Amino acid sequence: MTDKIKFIYDTLKEKFPSPSCELKFKNNYELLISVILSAQCTDKRVNLVTPNLFKAYPTVFDMAKAKQKDLEEMILPCGFFHNKAKNIIGACKDISEKFNGEIPNDYESLLSLSGVGRKTANVVLSVGFGKDAIAVDTHVYRVSKRLGLAKENTPEKVEKELQKVLPQNLWSEMHFLMVLFGRYWCKSQKPLCDDCKFKEICVYYKNKVKN
Repeated sequence: MTDKIKFIYDTLKEKFPSPSCELKFKNNYELLISVILSAQCTDKRVNLVTPNLFKAYPTVFDMAKAKQKDLEEMILPCGFFHNKAKNIIGACKDISEKFNGEIPNDYESLLSLSGVGRKTANVVLSVGFGKDAIAVDTHVYRVSKRLGLAKENTPEKVEKELQKVLPQNLWSEMHFLMVLFGRYWCKSQKPLCDDCKFKEICVYYKNKVKN
């Protein structure tokens, strides 16, 4: 681990001693659906929707049989409800038919599910199965670039950059540390720069000072 990585990790851990997923779920089926719903939506809003959702559709098999219009009405507050409903039903049909109703625990199988991309697959592997994985959502993308951990301009390329610079045993933890830091501190608009310990290495702050 380089001195820079250690400094970033230690500083984030000081701020967020026990980083974890803020989605509420009881099993990997609920986790998968919650992660799909969280795309361009806050975890807090997803957590308001899912209790009734999982009461209505308690298993993969139940969700696979859901009518799209009914599901759209239930997930409306999460945004992009048409595509999300379509993807959720499609994914659950895939799981029911190809994996006997069990959420797959390997990357390629997860990616084979309807509507499941790299971020969703990585979160499920990390949170659901305890595997080393780093998911690049909007917060991880923003924070990693501001702190100079990545330079590329797509989530997939940033993911590969982070896999190279971060020790593998820290991938999952660093994902959540950067998510929390990006969500509550290093925000897209009006980040809390004045009291931030990363000023000396932050690309965003240096450009802000220059301008």
